[in-house]
Parts: sequence; structure tokens; C-alpha cells
Amino acid sequence: MPTSAAAHWPGLEGGPAALRAAELSRQLTAAGIDVIELGDLPIERWAARPDDRAPNNWRAAVDVVRRSRIEIGEAIARGIRPLVLGGDCTLAVALVAAAVDHVDEVGLLYVDGGQDLMIPDDHPREPILDAMGVAHMLDLPGCLYELADVGPRRPLLTADAVAFIGYADQDEDVHGLVGAAARFPATEVIIDPVGTARRALAALPHQALVIHLDVDVLDALHLPLADIATYGSGLLLDHLQPLLAELLEDPRVVGMTLVEANPDHDPAGESVRRLVSSLARAFSGRR
Repeated sequence: MPTSAAAHWPGLEGGPAALRAAELSRQLTAAGIDVIELGDLPIERWAARPDDRAPNNWRAAVDVVRRSRIEIGEAIARGIRPLVLGGDCTLAVALVAAAVDHVDEVGLLYVDGGQDLMIPDDHPREPILDAMGVAHMLDLPGCLYELADVGPRRPLLTADAVAFIGYADQDEDVHGLVGAAARFPATEVIIDPVGTARRALAALPHQALVIHLDVDVLDALHLPLADIATYGSGLLLDHLQPLLAELLEDPRVVGMTLVEANPDHDPAGESVRRLVSSLARAFSGRR
């Protein structure tokens, strides 16, 4: 899903091509995964389209999520577990909506440097949907109707269906959800990646699970790739790999997003190659 429609600026639309150039499919195949390439949706590049009543470029962003939901849903209907390459974080809305189309009880493992609980009124000078995906899945008051209404129900999820994993911003406005959702900050993951994964899985007793992976969960000084950098407080690949491997071991996982890799930050391709190698090792233990 080569899109930066909901992002802060252009660049993320190049993420899927960069991941393919780093031989993601070949490395997953070598790790024992049966890979079926389903191609790309049309490129949707960021544009400055301010709207006094809604986030920037929201019509294009919502259209991408709607189209992505259909494509992902068709893959799930074929018995494929989709690995959705992005692109920006709103693709998590598309994956969850497609999963809920097929299974009523869906839990979300949100591996991200932030919790994406912003609503448009929180930061009117930063009207960017990229940081608002979870808020719209939970249908928090003040959300953009068109994005919150993408799925088969509203809200798509309740707070107890989300486990936030690896976030580093302790000051983010969580809109009173502290006691209602499972939270595992980066400091916990760093100490015990496998144990954190097991606690997150135990917190979600749902029939099906989806994983959202934003590369900004990683420290940008060690892997300069994310669209929005996390400095000094993010994970290393040595933390992410065992965390992800343990999450992927759960047979309830029906799909995953891989988003926010901006190849403009990685002109030599070194960071994306390191990321792909680490992901392939995490997948290698997948039953």
C-alpha cells in the first residue's frame, strides 16, 4: 500500500518498493514462509490540502484505507495471512476492518513508538491523521466520522482489545484509557522482549489477532529509517526481533502491517536491509 496520504510529508509511499528491493519476499521464503505476492495499490503521495474542519488531505487518506480494506479482505478470504507493506499508520485501520469483516473478536498488538490516540482537536496545528489511527478505531469523541466509519461496526475495537507495545512517549494524551488497555512501554520491552510479548498476548483473549509494526518503535540513531524519528528511547533490532518472533508464534495472528519506513532517510538502503534481515529471522520460527 504505497501511500503517504495521511503522513506528515512525502516519502512513505516509497516504503513497499524499498522493502521489496531489500529482498523481503526472498528472505521470508528462505525462512520457511510460503509467500504469495499480491502486488501494489496505486501510489498515493502526500499533498497539502488543508481543511479548517478536518485533518490535512483526509479525503485521499480515507479513500486509501477503504480500498486497502477491500484488498486485504480478499486476501483473508482466500486463506492468506496478509503482510501489509506501507505506507503510513492509517493502514492499521484497514487491516483491522478487514479482519473484523471475517472474525468478530479481533485484538490489536500495536508495536509502535507512539499510541496514535490523538484526535483532531488535540493538536489543531498538526492536523495529521498518521498519529490518529487507534483513536479512530476506538471512535473517540471528536474523531473524523469518515475514518471511524470505515469498518463494519463502530467502534471497530474497544480499549480492552488493544495492547500498546514499545511506545516511548510517556506524555501522550491517552484520553482516560490508562486503566482500560494493556500498555507495555519501551522500557519493559528492552528488559524482557519475550516476556513482554507473552504478557501482551495473555492480555488479549480474542479469537484473532493482528500485529501493527511501525518502524519508529526503533531508535533512529541505531536504525535511521522511520518517517518520524525516536531518539535515545526506542528499541534496537535485538529487542524487536525476539518480541516479534514470540508474537508471531501465536496461531491466532491473521495479519500484520509493516509501515513508516521512509527510504528518503536511507539512501544507501543499509537500514532497510538490516530491518528485512531481522524480520526474516523473526518469521523463521513461525508455525
